[in-house]
Formats: sequence, C-alpha cells, structure tokens
Amino acid sequence: MSYGLNIRKDGELDFLALGALVHRLDPGIIPFRKATECKIHVSGGEFNVAANLSDCFGMKTAIASAMVNYPIGDLINERVRAMGVKPIYKRFEHNGVNGPNMATVYSDRGAGVRPPMVFYNRANEAGGLLKPGDFDWKKIFAGGVRWVHSGGIYAALSPTTAPLVAEMMKEAKAAGAVTSFDLNYRAKLWNISGGEEKAVETIAKIVENVDVLIGNEEDLQKGLGIPGPDVQAKSKLDPSAFFAMIDKVTKKHPKVKIVATTLREVHSTNRHSWSAVTWIDGKTYAAPTAELDVVDRVGGGDGFAAGFIYGLLTGEEPENAVRLGWAHGALLTTFIGDTTMATVDQVRAFAKGGSARIQR
Repeated sequence: MSYGLNIRKDGELDFLALGALVHRLDPGIIPFRKATECKIHVSGGEFNVAANLSDCFGMKTAIASAMVNYPIGDLINERVRAMGVKPIYKRFEHNGVNGPNMATVYSDRGAGVRPPMVFYNRANEAGGLLKPGDFDWKKIFAGGVRWVHSGGIYAALSPTTAPLVAEMMKEAKAAGAVTSFDLNYRAKLWNISGGEEKAVETIAKIVENVDVLIGNEEDLQKGLGIPGPDVQAKSKLDPSAFFAMIDKVTKKHPKVKIVATTLREVHSTNRHSWSAVTWIDGKTYAAPTAELDVVDRVGGGDGFAAGFIYGLLTGEEPENAVRLGWAHGALLTTFIGDTTMATVDQVRAFAKGGSARIQR
C-alpha cells in the first residue's frame, strides 16, 4: 500500500520523534490538594509514540530531545532505554538550584463525575532551550529513517522549538522520510506563546513539509486557522465536522496526504465511547465504536497514533491501519501511565473484534 506516500522499505530507524521528555506526577484518584504520594510516569507526546512503537510493535525508534544531567534526568533516561527507544540528546548541566529542568506534569486521574486535572511546571525547561542547529540531522538520517514525527505541544514550548521542528521536517523530507505532525492544540501552552494567531503562523511553517496530520476538528481550526462548523451541538462521535474540513485542509496544505483523529464521547471520567477516523489520499475510513472502562485516559491519543503509524509502516490496508490505532489507543486507557503495556497480539485481537474473556 502507498497511501499516497513514498514509504521506504527499510532504514536504520523505523521512526524518529522530536520532542520534550517530561515526568508526570500521578496521585491516582486523589486530587493534588489532598495527595500524600504520587506515581512517576515518564512521558512526552512525541516520546510516547516512539515508546509505543518500540515496546508494543517491535519497531526501531529514537527520540531527539534535551537531557539534563541530574537525578530526574537519570530517572527519565532509564525509562527511555527501558522502552527500547534510542536516545539522541543535547545535554545540559543542572546548576543545583533552578535548572535547566526536565519538566513536570501534574495529572490526577479523577473519578466518576470528577474529571482529571492537568497542570504543569515547565519553568526553565531544557526542552524549550533547544534550537535549530542543535542536532546534526544529516548524520542522524544517514543510515536511513523511515518516518519522522513531532507535535504541537513541543512546537508551543518556546520561540526556538517550532523552528527546530520545521528544520527537522525539511531535512527529513530531503532524506526521503515520511513526516507526521500531531497538532495537539493546548490552549494553556499557546496562550503564553502568542495565542491562536501565533499558533497558526508557527504551525504553517512546519506543515509545509508534513505528509500526515493528526488532530480533531478543534485542532484543525485552532492550529491551522481553518474555519469549521460549530461542533458543540453534535455528538463527539460524529465525524461529519471533521470530514467537512478536509477539503479546506488540503487546499491550504496540498502536500498533506493523510489526516486522522480519534473520536471520544466522555460519559464520565471512567466511561468513554471511543472511535477513530481518517482521510487517506481522498478516501475516508472509520473504526467501530468501543465502550471503554477507563483506568487512565492520558496517552490514549498517542496510543492511536502509534498503532496507526505501525499499520502504515507495515503496509496494512487503510481500514486495518485505523483499526490498529483505535485498538491500541483503547487498550492504553486500561493501563496506568502514559505509555503502552500492550502486546501486538492483544492489539490485533482487539482490532479484529476480540473480547475481554479471560485468557487461559
């Protein structure tokens, strides 16, 4: 399958991500104001996809990122290696007082009618200090890289991160890699970086060299500045608003060959309806709807991206690629933490309509 893309057959790396590595503090169902202990999850929207592709799907992956030489950096680096992801770091020394730091994400899991709460400490974050020229892309791509990925969370971090993403995408295209970008519009991050207008201006320079976009109709509107229908009255599982915007997306960004998104209707913190849709080179495909009993919702979208990209890299039929992403994203919500604990056999079984009957 070509999907309108030119996917190379092999390479030293199947997948390379560029983004910030973070650690997430998770007090479980206890809100932070009453928390007495936390679990630590290593995360990052871009890293999560690389980790999932490596650990679940057996692909050769790498992360280009910043790393600080202090105990939090050591903790994060250990988890990167444990997930089988090759680290490509620009290293920074911590001054013992105020950084540079590896960012902290605070996120409880909520429960029932109480939603999860997410906030950040990204002060003096090492990932935001990265800039064009910090990585030798020609050397990195010399052995062959099949797919390159980044996202809107990283692009929003600082005035230098988006130009770095744009630089990587341009070099990746020149080296024959497929490029993807998860719009992942986060108002909290863009609000301190110039707001929606700045987001649209910034992301446009990246998408010039992007083949595959991941994002829902809100991401397309706010990240790309493309007018869309009012979706407030529609079911979150109705893909019509998403598909209605595709012509506008491809007219503004004609190099884009694939646009994909997850669909999620949140009934309560622990009960979601879940689906996924994609537009691939002029045709649309949809996954079924699953009713999820959610343990931890963080990382579900990255789980979809990983399964979907795996399907494309392995030449699956488009509908199967969407189902693999949908199935892996669904399974990821059953695990604590931001990255996968699933096996590829579990993903394929669920994608084909497998049940939760006990495995003996």
